[in-house]
Formats: sequence, C-alpha cells, structure tokens
Amino acid sequence: MATPAKVDPKPICKYGAKCYRTNEQHVKQFRHPKRDRRDDEEEESPKKRKTETTTAKGKAGTIAQYFGKKKPANEPEKEEEEKEDAGMSLKKAETGPEESEEREDNSGSDNGESANEEEDDDAEMPESPVDVRENIKSKFLVEMPEDFYDFWKLCKSLNSDDPLEALEDTLGFTLVGPYDILAGQHKDIARNSSGRRPNFLLHWRYYYDPPEFLTVIKGDDKKQFHLGYFRDDPNELPVLVAANSAKENGNFTPKGDNLFAAVSFYISEKLKDKSLPSEEKKSLQKLQEAVKTAAEAGRYSLELKTKRMKERDRKVVCKTFHGAGLVVPVDENEVGYRPVPETPRELQKMFAKIRDSKSESERDKNMDPLQEIITFIQFANDECDYGEGIELGLDLFTFGSKCFHPQVESLLTLGYQLVGRPEYSKIIEAHLKRRPDSAELSQID
Repeated sequence: MATPAKVDPKPICKYGAKCYRTNEQHVKQFRHPKRDRRDDEEEESPKKRKTETTTAKGKAGTIAQYFGKKKPANEPEKEEEEKEDAGMSLKKAETGPEESEEREDNSGSDNGESANEEEDDDAEMPESPVDVRENIKSKFLVEMPEDFYDFWKLCKSLNSDDPLEALEDTLGFTLVGPYDILAGQHKDIARNSSGRRPNFLLHWRYYYDPPEFLTVIKGDDKKQFHLGYFRDDPNELPVLVAANSAKENGNFTPKGDNLFAAVSFYISEKLKDKSLPSEEKKSLQKLQEAVKTAAEAGRYSLELKTKRMKERDRKVVCKTFHGAGLVVPVDENEVGYRPVPETPRELQKMFAKIRDSKSESERDKNMDPLQEIITFIQFANDECDYGEGIELGLDLFTFGSKCFHPQVESLLTLGYQLVGRPEYSKIIEAHLKRRPDSAELSQID
C-alpha cells in the first residue's frame, strides 16, 4: 500500500511563488508551493528552471478592472522581442532577493560595498578609443553634448596648466567625471588606490544620483554639492543640467540646459553676498564676463528654464521623489505608463514604516502594501505600461534606505530594459553594489 503524501500544515503565503521574502522566519511560517517545487527541481533540471515564467491566469480580470485598462490587441513584434530579451531580468526580479539580503546585511559598511564586489574587481575595463568622444561613451555609456566640450575650452583658457581646477578659486568647483578623460587623468591606471580596476559607471556617482544623471562638476564636499547632466534616454543628449547636495537630500534642481547657464547662475548667486571682499568680487565679475562671452559664441542660453526644458516638462509622466520627473515612451492610446496607485505622501509613509521596523517579522508585515504594488506592476508590464515600475524603483532609490535595494534592482533593471534603456540597467546594478555615502568617489585615485 502506498504511503500517503506528507502534507505541510503551514498556511500558504498569500503571494505564493511571487513572494520575494526568503528570511528564515517567514519560510518557517508560510508555504510557497510553486516556489518550493522549483527549489526541489533546481538540481535536476536547470534548463527548465532557466526558462520558467510566472503566469497570472485567474487574476487578470481583477487587475484589469483595478487599472481600468486592457492590453492592446495587436502588440508590435518588437515589444514581444523586448519582453523575451528581458526574460532573464524578470527571472532575477522573482528570485533576486535571496542574494540581495546578503547585500542588505553588508550595507552598513562605511564604503557601501556589497558582498558581490569581488566579481566586479575582475571585470575588464572598457576600451579607450583614440577619439576622446568615443572614449567617454565607452566608459560612461552616453555621449556628451557640445556645451560640455566648449566649457572645457573655456576652462583651458582660464587655467591652461590645470583646467580641472579653473573654477576652484572663484566658485570652489572642480571639473570631474568625464572631464577626467579629457584631462587624461585615466591614462596608465590599471588599478586605483583601493586595488580595483576603475569602474567609470561609478566615477563621481553620488549616493542619490539616478542612472539618468552624470556628475561633471563637484563643489562643497560637506554638502556633497555637485552639478551634472540629466537625460531621459541614454541614446539622446541631456535635457537639462541639475544640482544636488547628496548630504542633504535626493532632490535634483534644474539649472538650465547647459553648463554655461548653470555656472552663470552660481556666479550671480555668489555676487549677491554684500560681505564679499572686493578682490573676490572682481574675480567673479571677470569670470562671469568670460562665461557670458563663451556662451554667446556657442549660442548657449543662460536662462534657467529654456524652451526645450518646457517642452520636456509636457512629456513628464510623473514628478518622482527626486523632482526631475520621469519621461517614458507613451503611445497615442496612452499605453506606456500608469501611475503608482498611491500618492507620494502615502508612499513616503509606507517606506518609512518599513525602514523603521524593529524586527524581521514586523518588517514582513509592513512590507505587505509594497509587495502588493509590485504585484500590480508585474501586470502593468504585461500590458506594456513599463513606466510604473521605473517610477516606483526610482522613488525607492531616492528614499535612500539600503533595505530597499533588492526591490530597486528588480524594478529598475527590468523596467529600463523594457523601455529600451539597457545602459541604465547596467548603471543601477553597479551603483547598488557599491553605493557609498562619502564624497570620495573618484575611481582613478
């Protein structure tokens, strides 16, 4: 007589196989039938596990009613191909938190490095093409606008011996990031002072810098003030220049659409100081005149809000916690984005409650509302509204707590791939593995 199958008396987790929780207490308390079966079959059929996907039959009607939107009947073949290409990322989104917990355990280190950091140390450095523009793109994955190079010419005229420090005496600014490539600072550096190969995706990437942002000027280290280019798509030129002080918050404030406008603004702000010594005032006025002349020669606007920026504002689908907003492709049927079903204020409260949890069991309970939103996002992705996942991922990232790194990585790596921005997936993956909150961010020192 056959022995009856052993029945696990534990209750089934309401999220089933989609549950990301892997801590011991939760696993002991609840069953995850589909996930458990996958774990049992891992060694026997790795190929089957690799191609396995999660379906949502039986829930589609409820989710469609919740969002009040149906999936388009005829999707372009390209979108289907993108989904297939993102299959591995989706798999990572479903199973990733197991290794992400290790990162969270190590997130308290001073340098913000993860347990997986050693793998990055062995990664080969990108090529260094002779053409400086191609060299920068090879290392930072994006092209620089013309004002970037014209501003370099201005700084060389101000200080031919050390253009990187041309603004140090007057504004306390130093050119960094891709400007280090123009200055040749990267040459002959196989390993930095930490013994690692330089990772230029992290070169002067501050704590709150989203993938869309690239630092090119640093200022006060106490506030971690910095300026950089913000672009919506890695294959397009920047839409604006923004400022952030990482020690204060994750807000990014637009300062024109080119470096001349941004620097001109800070010169004007400093000149408002009535206690400014006369010699310093003269130096600033001289610099302001040089900036204005160079801007006119290159036909760069010194306005803080240009026509191009206003046009971009009309394309923004949501503000995001960092304030610069999100732009994603949305077609004539409004397919491409749907809002996260919570107000920014409610999201802040939700995130704070999770961050401030006193125990693992309390955090599990407080995580339920977030897990529900993530479940909704999985269905939004199925219906081509890819922007929602990017919005939530960026908001979690800007909130700043490293306890959300697993969710940020899952949401953003997949979301960026689905909207055709894989460069940003690479940047966020690298940043989450090594996200220090210090001002020592050079990868070539």
